[in-house]
Amino acid sequence: QVQLVESGGGLVQAGGSLRLSCAASGRTFSSYAMGWFRQAPGKEREFVAAISWSGSIIYSADSAKGRFTISRDNAKNTVYLQMNSLKPEDTAIYYCAARALGYSMDYANYDYWGQGTQVTVSS
Repeated sequence: QVQLVESGGGLVQAGGSLRLSCAASGRTFSSYAMGWFRQAPGKEREFVAAISWSGSIIYSADSAKGRFTISRDNAKNTVYLQMNSLKPEDTAIYYCAARALGYSMDYANYDYWGQGTQVTVSS
């Protein structure tokens, strides 16, 4: 069992930065691949970035490449999403998720989810 708690969301102007954190409970965090997803009002949940259990494999959505960076610290049971050059279209609830069988771009493949953190980017 893994419990996930996101933090770091907020209101930021376009061009600004935020760093989201996702703290996990449980001693098996380091064995899970982790992903970040987002969901805007009226839209489906979409993949943002994922990282393997070791941190050696990272995959990002095209919308995130060059602006967002996923990382993890297994000693702290935490995964991060550094978001730079934010745009109004990045406004959404951001969720972190854990998957036991490796990283995936499909939200349906993840085993555990956090409650989400709101990110609002003003123009």
